[in-house]
Amino acid sequence: MITLTFNFPLNVSVQVGDTAYYVPTTTSSSFSVNSSVVQSIGIITSINQSTSTIVTDGSGSAPSPGDFILFSKDNKVNMTSLLGYYANATIRNNSTDKAELFNISTDYIESSK
Repeated sequence: MITLTFNFPLNVSVQVGDTAYYVPTTTSSSFSVNSSVVQSIGIITSINQSTSTIVTDGSGSAPSPGDFILFSKDNKVNMTSLLGYYANATIRNNSTDKAELFNISTDYIESSK
């Protein structure tokens, strides 16, 4: 288990199940430069927004102070396409001026047959 505590609010998009990573950085002429070697910290198992704390399963290695921390989402869970049998969309125009709708499209995945 690796616990990370930050001095600032956490990104609102971070969720349990995301994978946390870090990139070691060095200082060169007053600039932070990364080593471009991304290291895994582990899968996030707990988040506390009020204390800005993230807990991982510790399957990776722990970062050092000053390392750049980032996270990625599991694309099996966070898909951007519609899934299922039914979708409902409401489009409103509150303007009193004439408006023309040019195109509406969607991308979907059939969930079963």
